[in-house]
Amino acid sequence: MLNRLFFNLFAKPNEQNDACIKSAMARKGGCEETNVFAKPNEQNDACIKSAMARMPKASRTEAALSPKGRGADSGGESEAAKGGCEETNLPDSLHLPIAGDNMMLFLIFSLSLQQNHNFAMNTTQIIKQIRVYFNLMPDKEEEHDIIDQISSGVSFRGANLWILIFAIFIASLGLNVNSTAVIIGAMLISPLMGPIIGMGLAVGTNDLNLLKRAAKNYGVATLISVLTATLYFLLTPLSEAQSELLARTSPTLYDVLIAFCGGAAGIIALCTRGKGNVIPGVAIATALMPPLCTAGFGLATGHWLYFLGAFYLFFINTVFIALATFGGVRLMHFHRQKFKSAEQARKAKNILMSIVVVTMIPAIFMTVNIVHRSVFDNNVRKFIKNELAQSGTQIISNSIEDDDSVWTLRIVAVGKEITEATKAEAQRRMDLYHLGRYRLSIIQGVQSDSLLSLTNQLNKMTGNSNNEHQKLIELTAEAAALHQQLSDYTRYETLVPDVLNEIATLFPHIRSLSLAYTAEASRDTSVIHQFVTALIQTNTNKHLTPDESNRLRLWLQKRIKADSLIVVQK
Repeated sequence: MLNRLFFNLFAKPNEQNDACIKSAMARKGGCEETNVFAKPNEQNDACIKSAMARMPKASRTEAALSPKGRGADSGGESEAAKGGCEETNLPDSLHLPIAGDNMMLFLIFSLSLQQNHNFAMNTTQIIKQIRVYFNLMPDKEEEHDIIDQISSGVSFRGANLWILIFAIFIASLGLNVNSTAVIIGAMLISPLMGPIIGMGLAVGTNDLNLLKRAAKNYGVATLISVLTATLYFLLTPLSEAQSELLARTSPTLYDVLIAFCGGAAGIIALCTRGKGNVIPGVAIATALMPPLCTAGFGLATGHWLYFLGAFYLFFINTVFIALATFGGVRLMHFHRQKFKSAEQARKAKNILMSIVVVTMIPAIFMTVNIVHRSVFDNNVRKFIKNELAQSGTQIISNSIEDDDSVWTLRIVAVGKEITEATKAEAQRRMDLYHLGRYRLSIIQGVQSDSLLSLTNQLNKMTGNSNNEHQKLIELTAEAAALHQQLSDYTRYETLVPDVLNEIATLFPHIRSLSLAYTAEASRDTSVIHQFVTALIQTNTNKHLTPDESNRLRLWLQKRIKADSLIVVQK
């Protein structure tokens, strides 16, 4: 028996203490030596339960401090000394006499405290090390240099304005011809990021003057961009909406995340050394130019939904790039100007949060609809694959139709027919794919062949109709041109009698008049000159004077509405 064991609860175990504990445990029996030092497991739990079972009932509820142990300490050599354990220099309050079977529980409890203490210290050190790796402050440039750099990119005048206009033209061309490379090039040269980051910096540092200047230039740049894109799409002969253009008309919550992450990367790059390729990458990822060009397309073609969707996407990019900039400025502890009052500061904060929330709400609804549609399509694909797919059967298409307020999942299949039993079982199992409210309708066999044949016929008829319509347009244009040419040659036959009667009043000595459409070619040039020739004859065969001939030419040219006319006298 050990009369007294001196153990330091707050010191780390050393080799002598370990040897002492192992020796004591070996003499007590009932537990393996390694159980004290291992992590808690089933064996340790069994050991503790065994020790508690051997303890007297009173010892389980109160401290077992034996008087005999305390008296035995005054004489003779202690059991601890015999066991090779040295006493630890502790205050008297911590020299606990441990009696009999309670010793093992005391040791286990002490080691648990030590392990928890070591674990807490290790966790703190790990957190400190992680903070060292993610700390931005050592790489931060001089604050006034950062502010000067961002402030200089806010203004839009001179070179910046011309670069913006040409970037808009390039992006519009890329959207018009569906060229991704051209669109990326326009994003790289666009200077639109300047005022947006400027607004975020101004809000982060409470700089109202910078905020006003950035917001003003942002509005000017946006207006010029939309007007430039609208002008291009009004002039271009290509008016079809391509896939690159349509992709900018339905913003979602994912665009919010892209804008926020892009803005965060941008402000970190601007505020630290070694910027690398971050800024061009942010310009490509956030894609500020294509939405503005798409908005211009919507205005030019009258597609207001295109305009609203694209402009909303541009507004999302603006708000969340600025918000990420605001967050970065605050995290890097930029110097902030003081508001005049706490009420003004609270008002500014409320306005900022309102803009963020209002911007996110429509995107959330759009994202929910897209996710629901994606989940539904995935469920339909799983249903068809697991319940209807079979060897020799090919599923051609599937669609959702509303037949008299009954939603129907219509599937077209060719090849080996799906049996009625399979269809009934598939209908019964639709609940497992969250399609319980839909009625299953399968078109197959003769029905599918007839449907495909009818579809082909309709396509052919549509194609033939389009071809015939195009030919009709061409024939109509050709007939109109021929009719115009014929009119040019025959119209003078009906004009000559009336014109001759009118000439008799002005030039009584003119006896006859002929009008003809003339084409003149020359050996010196390939140009064909076209004009009207007026052939006259007088009563006395006397030639008209130059003045009379000129007056007659001007009068005839105005009377018959000819661009060019010459007078020839027989």
